[in-house]
Amino acid sequence: MVLKLAAIVAYFSLNLLFSQVKTDTCDTYIHSQYGKGHCVDQIQCPNSLFVSGLCESHPPNIECCFPRNSTANEEFRAVWIATVENIDWPSSNIASTIEQQTELIHILHTVQLLNMNAVVFQVRTSGDAFYSSTLEPWSYYLTAAQGVAPSPFWDPLAFIIDEAHKRNIEVHAWLNPYRARTTGATYELAPSNMAKRFPEYAYPYAKNIWMDPGAAVVQEFIVNVTEDIVTRYAVDGIHMDDYFYPYSDGTEFPDAATYAAYQEQGGHLNKSDWRRSNVNTLIQSMYIRMHAVRPKVKFGISPFGIWKSGVPAGISGLSSYDELYCDSRMWLEEGLIDYMTPQLYWQIDPPAQSYPVLLNWWVEQSAKGRHVYPGNALYRVSPSVSDWPLNEMIRQISITRSMRDHLALGNVFFSLSEIMNNVKGIQNALAILYQEKAIVPKMDWL
Repeated sequence: MVLKLAAIVAYFSLNLLFSQVKTDTCDTYIHSQYGKGHCVDQIQCPNSLFVSGLCESHPPNIECCFPRNSTANEEFRAVWIATVENIDWPSSNIASTIEQQTELIHILHTVQLLNMNAVVFQVRTSGDAFYSSTLEPWSYYLTAAQGVAPSPFWDPLAFIIDEAHKRNIEVHAWLNPYRARTTGATYELAPSNMAKRFPEYAYPYAKNIWMDPGAAVVQEFIVNVTEDIVTRYAVDGIHMDDYFYPYSDGTEFPDAATYAAYQEQGGHLNKSDWRRSNVNTLIQSMYIRMHAVRPKVKFGISPFGIWKSGVPAGISGLSSYDELYCDSRMWLEEGLIDYMTPQLYWQIDPPAQSYPVLLNWWVEQSAKGRHVYPGNALYRVSPSVSDWPLNEMIRQISITRSMRDHLALGNVFFSLSEIMNNVKGIQNALAILYQEKAIVPKMDWL
């Protein structure tokens, strides 16, 4: 059943984003972001991109219609495929090789039908691998036992790259850097897990096992893992999510000994700045090493969507700068990444974490012209989570497109499951929004 799209209503009332549009009895309106609008019947408005309240001298069915936002044939249209805890794939870690491969083919077929052009595939959830590695063990979430290869043997990363590229879909390999075992997991760690390699820097924290980002050997190992992937696999990008120093469980992260060793060697940074410096060093080292191997491979990070609480004015929430020790703004300003995907997992209208206000702030930080592809909380559309209306996602895509001249060049959705299950008809909506094919935006600096 074809979904008749509800209005894609752009968000105009925030002064930080949009110039004020004044209503009167004229039939034409000029807007700084959407150009010229005309008062027409709703059913005559292309792609239902109209705004209410501007045609006040007309009947209720007459709305101010704006032309559809052009993608200029370049738009990043991606979805995260989460493998940790079998969130998106595989459906079971005891499924057969054929079953797991069939599921991946079905996923890629759906992505292709929707004219999406990238998947962000989680290949390292917690010191493990969804690919054949001499550095790290096979994932528990693939074979139900960490370190045990799939049987019959296959390599999921090689498989998805081959099948995705047949369909003109990019594959970005998604790595979690420091987590060695996930919250509450009880499976046995394989000897090659980094917590076993470097036990003195592996800490139980918040029901995880977390590696110390301040340990040079841990940093070097993560960089080696990254270099190994880009050397042996034709991935289009490397991607990291928001887990740097862990989200606090209310206790101090137990890195006092590592910090004391740093001070004994003459270090003068305070502990917070030292932690941020550790993360910065990892990011810079990864960027340099991966591009030394393959200069065209892309590097993206999806940090928590708020850099600092109170920045920009009116925004409040967890401060990733102070609590996760990631200076994500600096990575964007200095060009240590090729694209930024801030996790803007909030709605448009509430001012404390407004999607358009935050997106506008992020694109303003891209001093070196790096792309911004905001992350969108598609999972919140689910009735069992937040039960957002589907129109919230449609509006967010429209707002992102309105900022393409400021390098907001696409969207990344979390997670795949909502698309595959067609929650609230999301496939139908995306099929209309992505009716025209688009290529991944070019990065002239690579």
